[in-house]
Amino acid sequence: MFTGIITDIGEVVDLDLQGDLRVVIKTSWATDDIDIGASVCCSGVCLTVVEKTNDSLAFDVSAETLSRSILGEWKLGTEVNLERSLKVGDEMGGHIVTGHVDGLSEILSIKDDGASQRYTFSFPDGLACYIAEKGSVTLNGTSLTVNKVDDKSFGVNLVPHTQKMTIFGAAKVGDKVNLEIDVLARYLKRMNDLQQS
Repeated sequence: MFTGIITDIGEVVDLDLQGDLRVVIKTSWATDDIDIGASVCCSGVCLTVVEKTNDSLAFDVSAETLSRSILGEWKLGTEVNLERSLKVGDEMGGHIVTGHVDGLSEILSIKDDGASQRYTFSFPDGLACYIAEKGSVTLNGTSLTVNKVDDKSFGVNLVPHTQKMTIFGAAKVGDKVNLEIDVLARYLKRMNDLQQS
């Protein structure tokens, strides 16, 4: 479980296909207190630490994860939003994030709005009903508030701090992003569907 508050921008420093894809990500975190088997949210995908050095973490990524996320597009030098798993007593600054990608979205536009930027994203197939104005959404692991929704897209605002502390600072129109809908929206939709049937 995560909050969507990014605490490091890592860098992919090794990719090795050996059954699953082994990904090594360099981090500025002190890794001595990160256990093998710990969960880390990597640009919105919950991955398990399988090896570590003093400045890197290694993860095995299954074909299923590669097919449902942007991780299949990673290459050496790719920057990655990182968040360690939530511990009891931690500040809940974002919203509840599972690290389970629901679909891929595309950046349709980026426009300056004062010092902030307004991003417009496409809806992944079948997910429009889960995204609501002023609701939460997770994009590449980042907890964001939906500012605008229409029939074809939704928009969020990124303040300068978010631009600086996440990989969105270098994002461009056409980039694909991992999208996770709000877990509460998922369960409310399911309960509504059951009541309708």
